Amino acid sequence: MLSGVFRLSWRPGRALSTGAASALASKPKAMVTAERIAALEARALEGGGAKRTEAQHAKGKLTARERLAVLLDPGSFHETDMIKAHRCTDFGMERNRMPGDGVVTGHGTIHGRTVFVYSQDFTVLGGSLSETHAEKICKIMDRAMLVGAPIIGLSDSGGARIQEGIASLGGYADVFLRNVLASGVVPQISVVMGPCAGGAVYSPALTDLVFMVRNTSYMFVTGPEVVKAVTNESVTAEQLGGAHTHTAVSGCAHNAFDDDMHALAAVRLALSYLPQSSRAPPVRLAPVDDSPLREVAALDEAVPDDSNLAHDMAAVVRVLVDAGSAFELSPDLAPNVLTFFGRFDGRPVGIVANQPKCLAGCLDIASSIKAARFVRMCDAFRLPVVTFVDVPGFLPGTHQESGGIIRNGAKLLYAYAEATVPKVTVITRKAYGGAYDVMSSKHLRGDTNYAWPSAEIAVMGAEGACEILFHARPREEVAKAVADYKHAFSNPIKAAERGFVDAIIQPRTTRRRICEDLAMLEHKKLDNPPKRHGNIPL
Repeated sequence: MLSGVFRLSWRPGRALSTGAASALASKPKAMVTAERIAALEARALEGGGAKRTEAQHAKGKLTARERLAVLLDPGSFHETDMIKAHRCTDFGMERNRMPGDGVVTGHGTIHGRTVFVYSQDFTVLGGSLSETHAEKICKIMDRAMLVGAPIIGLSDSGGARIQEGIASLGGYADVFLRNVLASGVVPQISVVMGPCAGGAVYSPALTDLVFMVRNTSYMFVTGPEVVKAVTNESVTAEQLGGAHTHTAVSGCAHNAFDDDMHALAAVRLALSYLPQSSRAPPVRLAPVDDSPLREVAALDEAVPDDSNLAHDMAAVVRVLVDAGSAFELSPDLAPNVLTFFGRFDGRPVGIVANQPKCLAGCLDIASSIKAARFVRMCDAFRLPVVTFVDVPGFLPGTHQESGGIIRNGAKLLYAYAEATVPKVTVITRKAYGGAYDVMSSKHLRGDTNYAWPSAEIAVMGAEGACEILFHARPREEVAKAVADYKHAFSNPIKAAERGFVDAIIQPRTTRRRICEDLAMLEHKKLDNPPKRHGNIPL
């Protein structure tokens, strides 16, 4: 225990009082050093002190250390650089040195698996990033890549520490570099739990998954005051960069949660689907209570006979995966395509599905980007990709064309074609035009491709095709041509005859087929041609 004199007389950055100096002089050197270390560690544990901690709680936010206690397995956290402090002497900063320097770093476990973490402490200098603060983050990122373990960053920072000038900016660049080097090597998850402004936003933007907390977190390059000064536009922080903006409009974040507790629980859940690194296989959960042989009779009637009526593809996905294993990512962004983590017979997979209930399942710019990034993440971390197809094509219109649907649609095509993980595709109904090709078709190295009897695999719908082919013919002839076209093409038979689908299956057997195929493909090995890197149409 620390003596009362020592505890009251000394704080980091302050000179020792005469009484404290006398007390230290009478003790062995090792004991003095131990007491000094204990005092520094105690100060680090206090963070910004009781008043600032209360202010944090008043906003509905946990402190940096409380967040790590929720995120990690109990008792597993090993802290790094606990008493490291900044070296700045400008603007009187030498009198404001805090052990830890506003970020808690180290490693622990989640579900017994090693992860490396950093948690910014807003109660200490506003969580601002200094050169030292960045060094602490970079150290654990380097270690994570060295041993092959995920990196989780909890952001709650006012931005660069202005007093340090260019040193703090250099610190950001050091972190960004490691985000890039770690990309595709180890999973990186960012949780924005407070302010994240200016250059700081680019670290989450470079990571695999980004979660936000509603009403307490925001990200933007320039804040409301700057926007007002430059554009004369009045906007709140929430409108400019809140959770809804980034999960439903910009796509900079995947999911939003009501509070810190739910966001951190989601991180633990997301990690259960991901491997430790690109060198490790995904973790299969076994035994599984949900039989891989389970049939779903309701799927035989899931697709309406009238192709103009929508069905809910999300319901199809949820009933096919292992019970309770569907975890949807980006549910509020581009809902015409769905992206899930899920499991089949305990094996984690990524799932992409067209959603006919939104825009009839058409692919547009936003959905192409959303799905492409998800497919590439799955491929990077060895997650098989299961695709459910009901797509009438790419969304037409001047807005889409001028916005770059060609380039952005090509991103999804590129992602599927490049992916070397197991790919299982099920066409439930429409697979028209170029969208048929793009959605993990056999032509893009799909491993197993199935069609339900309700599938329609064609260049376009019957009415549209016949309007082009027979536009000058009498209406009766056009009507007959439509019927003939439907008989010939509004089914999966032609595709099966050419081997473009491996089998036409009864919908109720879909789960069994997928589980069996994933087992068969477990040791698939496919390499792309040697090259520096491809040139995806960014």
